[in-house]
Amino acid sequence: MTLALGIDPGTATTGYGLVRSHPDGSLEAVSFGVITTPKEMPAPERLDLLYQALNKILDQYSPETCAVEKLFFQKNVSTAIAVGQARGVLLLALAQKGLDVAEYTPNEVKQAVAGYGSAEKRQVQEMVRILLVLPEIPRPDDAADALAIAICHLNTHRY
Repeated sequence: MTLALGIDPGTATTGYGLVRSHPDGSLEAVSFGVITTPKEMPAPERLDLLYQALNKILDQYSPETCAVEKLFFQKNVSTAIAVGQARGVLLLALAQKGLDVAEYTPNEVKQAVAGYGSAEKRQVQEMVRILLVLPEIPRPDDAADALAIAICHLNTHRY
């Protein structure tokens, strides 16, 4: 059994999802949610809050492996910079725990979870629900995305 942490990075909202793979190939959602930071808070404090919150999750669940969504081109440069800063803080926290970190593009995650690299968000979310045998699609979207990243990582490492 392997416990994987998937992270969908952001400054305002970072999604996280912990998925356990079982020897029979089944997957189980262990925990998921979001880390949020107040928009009115200065950037350094928001990044510190993000760092502290991720460390609490890492200490509570002790995942064996993790994956973070790669930053892809965004039209809004200031948003891309903010997400890049958040990714840096998240990657630092993971490295300080001695975890190996894989990174996947959104298309790689869609391919691994839905079987189609250009799948719609709703298709990926429904596949997350099915693969994890959940009664409904995980909410909010950032948490569902993080679970998809964890599933992608577990499926990629099987082969």
